[in-house]
Amino acid sequence: MIDIWIEKYRPKSLDEISGQAEIVEKLKAFVRAREIPHLIFAGPAGTGKTSAALALAAELFGGEDWKMSFLELNASNERGGIDVIREQVKDFARIRPSNSLGFKIIFMDEADQLTSEAQAALRRTMEMYSETTRFIFSCNYSSQIIPPIQSRTVVLRFRPLSKEDVVKRLKYIAEQEKVDLSDDSAEAIYEASEGDMRKALNIFQAVASSGNTSPSRIFEMVGGKTSRKEYEKLLRISLEGLFEDARNELDRMLIQQGMSGIDIIRGGLHSAVRSSQIEPRKKAEVIMALGEAEFRIVEGGERQHTAGRPHSQAILHRWKAQLKSSSFGSLFTPPTLPSMFLCILLSFLRLEK
Repeated sequence: MIDIWIEKYRPKSLDEISGQAEIVEKLKAFVRAREIPHLIFAGPAGTGKTSAALALAAELFGGEDWKMSFLELNASNERGGIDVIREQVKDFARIRPSNSLGFKIIFMDEADQLTSEAQAALRRTMEMYSETTRFIFSCNYSSQIIPPIQSRTVVLRFRPLSKEDVVKRLKYIAEQEKVDLSDDSAEAIYEASEGDMRKALNIFQAVASSGNTSPSRIFEMVGGKTSRKEYEKLLRISLEGLFEDARNELDRMLIQQGMSGIDIIRGGLHSAVRSSQIEPRKKAEVIMALGEAEFRIVEGGERQHTAGRPHSQAILHRWKAQLKSSSFGSLFTPPTLPSMFLCILLSFLRLEK
């Protein structure tokens, strides 16, 4: 049976957690004091929030029976309803703790998926069982947690892992699994994971099982059949103002390779822009355009193979008119970069509210 590496190599102690030195020191202080407040772990996916909660509980309670004093719930699995609070949380909280510390821990993963009604009920539960129960909430955005809960907790913010932390962990796992992993391949995995250790390990295990851990294989697995050179080509011809060529290249990615707009933006263009030698002002404008396009897609963009063409042509006419009226003549100038990128990225997207 093949073990899943994200579970096999999940940190078992606070010392094993990568890239969150300040938070680890605070959690160790709680362990030394043998007491913790209510906590909120906020930050992107794959940064160690769940691992930190499990390691904290294991070191606080100790022994093999620490799970008897620890309840883990996932709000998204439970549909974030008030029944979760009324049944599972209250049932566990009202049981008297059997450990020497005198309290239990309830870990609520993806707590920002709880409805406002469920969070309000949870606030009351926190007050009723404050002597015997501590809550740890894990979420991507602490702003999605209602203020009454935030005011009763200590917020610890997890950051995306640095390249050094991810590469070091990948090298360790490669040594344990006896897999060859070059420095270029490790950096390619980091680039694709964007500081998400869980994603990095999933990518590494996938390429390791195929027997080919080369950077080209890594980018192929992450971005489908699209290579890094193709993303760089799309970026280059876009910046040269070759709208038709850039749109044709994007059409090929969307239609022939079956990629989505989000995959193209997140999977390759962000990386291509960051590693490019574009002068700082242009790079900032391109990144802003990428962010705008990503926002529009997330808010309701839909791939469109035929109906999108009139929309694209209309944008193209407006772009050409803008260029024609520019005092720079036919040259592609920095002020047109955001609109140019939006033209290309949205050429087969119909925006609907």
